[in-house]
Amino acid sequence: MTRRITWTLLVLTSVLLVLAVVPLAASMTARERVAFRDSQRAATRTIAAAAEEHLSDQKPATVMRQELDAAARVGDCAAVYDASARLVASTPCTAAQGGEAKELAEKVLAGREPEPPENEGRLLTAEPAGEVRAPSGAVVLARSAAPLGARIAAIWGWSAAIAAAGLAASVLLSVRLARWVGRPLSRLDVSAQRLGEGALGERAEVGDGPPEVRRLAGTFNTMAARIEALVHGHRAVLADVSHQLRTPLAALRLRLDVLAAGAEGDTAAELASAEEEITRLSRLVDGLLAVARAEQATPRPVAVRVDEVMAERVAAWAPVAGERGVRLTVSDGPSLTAALGTGHLEQILDNLIANAVDAVPEGGHVTLDHRATDELARVRVQDDGPGMSAEAKAVAFRRFGNPEARGTGLGLAIVHRLVTANGGTARLEDTPGGGLTVVLDLPLAPEG
Repeated sequence: MTRRITWTLLVLTSVLLVLAVVPLAASMTARERVAFRDSQRAATRTIAAAAEEHLSDQKPATVMRQELDAAARVGDCAAVYDASARLVASTPCTAAQGGEAKELAEKVLAGREPEPPENEGRLLTAEPAGEVRAPSGAVVLARSAAPLGARIAAIWGWSAAIAAAGLAASVLLSVRLARWVGRPLSRLDVSAQRLGEGALGERAEVGDGPPEVRRLAGTFNTMAARIEALVHGHRAVLADVSHQLRTPLAALRLRLDVLAAGAEGDTAAELASAEEEITRLSRLVDGLLAVARAEQATPRPVAVRVDEVMAERVAAWAPVAGERGVRLTVSDGPSLTAALGTGHLEQILDNLIANAVDAVPEGGHVTLDHRATDELARVRVQDDGPGMSAEAKAVAFRRFGNPEARGTGLGLAIVHRLVTANGGTARLEDTPGGGLTVVLDLPLAPEG
């Protein structure tokens, strides 16, 4: 944003400076040229008036010579021609005596007003001595164009300097404005990222920036405070529920164990059934707590080697699968690194492998594989068990959503919450030949 604001203001200022400075400099240049021409013509007319007194009134050439000397002192070259275009008098400088100057004098004597030419860096002007229609002579004056060029160069130089100064001021102003607007937004963005990563105590600064940005930061802080209160409240409830449910269940299981130790016959069978229900209830409570923790998970992503974790979990579950007569394997694949919360991939795979091993009959297969696709790490857990109906797959990721589940019905719900909390997706597909395939798309960790 800072760069965009800076470039926008810079381009806008540049366009405005060009539109303002260039026409102004061009106008001043044209004015200087006109003023230079007018001054040169006035000097020429002064000499022409003195020459007329000598040529037409036959007065002494004293005044004419004085005017020619004055022109020479300021660096001008002048020449006086009679009615026949013959040179009468001139300054020591001969720039007004050449063929081009004489041709200009002839045109003036013929009653025309020629366009003053430039000869060797000098501008030539010609004026009639006497009446324009019947002049008694003509005066040609050559003046160096260097002073005019210097003034024009100064005009454009100062214009360029003013434009550069304006552009520099615009750069400084635009940078400060962009930082004034962009820095608070950047800090707010960082605070939002940290809050999303689980830093519940993160708050944004509200001391600087435009009023709208300060209000946005204040609103963010209010939202963050409410989220922190809600999450801490849920965590406190989870801790209380965990303690209040697990403790009496453990005590009840111990009492049943004591009673079952001395029981016989039908009483022993009933106590064994009660122990199984207590075990099932304990698993249900643990599953509910796991789902609740997964739902409020705000993971801080770390680099996780997908291939290594998959091999590790398959090795850990291999004895359990072997006892049930299920073949558990992991296919070779590329070395992939995903960005996930600490321990989340292990928990995801444990739930999926447990579900698959429970669902597959003796002699079945469970296979894990992974590959990279579209900047994602795709992990698949395939089994050749009974699979799921379309209705069951539609609700399988909900709590107790799958009526066909053999266990607590919470494993896929935990998987779904953990995967989505890490920015991934999970879906169910049919395994070719029969069975169920769980497909996970997990974000890859950035390189470097």
